[in-house]
Amino acid sequence: MPSESPEQIRAILNRVRTIALVGASEKPNRPSHEVMVFLQRQGYRVIPVNPRLAGQQLLSETVYPDLASLPEPVDMADLFLAPARTDAVIDQAIAAGIPVLWLQIGVINDAGVARAEAAGLTTVMDRCPKQEIPRLGIGPVSARV
Repeated sequence: MPSESPEQIRAILNRVRTIALVGASEKPNRPSHEVMVFLQRQGYRVIPVNPRLAGQQLLSETVYPDLASLPEPVDMADLFLAPARTDAVIDQAIAAGIPVLWLQIGVINDAGVARAEAAGLTTVMDRCPKQEIPRLGIGPVSARV
């Protein structure tokens, strides 16, 4: 079952440092772009993932085509994808051993989340860290011990 309590979400956001943002957009008016900017300002390292933009720079980070191509481990995969497109990405997150799988608001995949949890991943579904961080009073990464 996805993590839903304020305590669980707070614990996740306090331990995460590096986030792969899957479905990152170069368009400033897109929610994925706004969330990436917000997370960077909070001190998280956000690595954009989008096959259409692979190899380009987005907000001072190189864009990668998929989770399997990331050059370093990440603490969380944040998915901005249509639910029908999440299964392959969830499988990549499991294969890469990414500890946290976060599905954005409206991104619902109960079977995929169950598969991820069975593989040992912590999951959050139908929530947005840009909303949860201020709601839970979580400060910038640099202020955390």
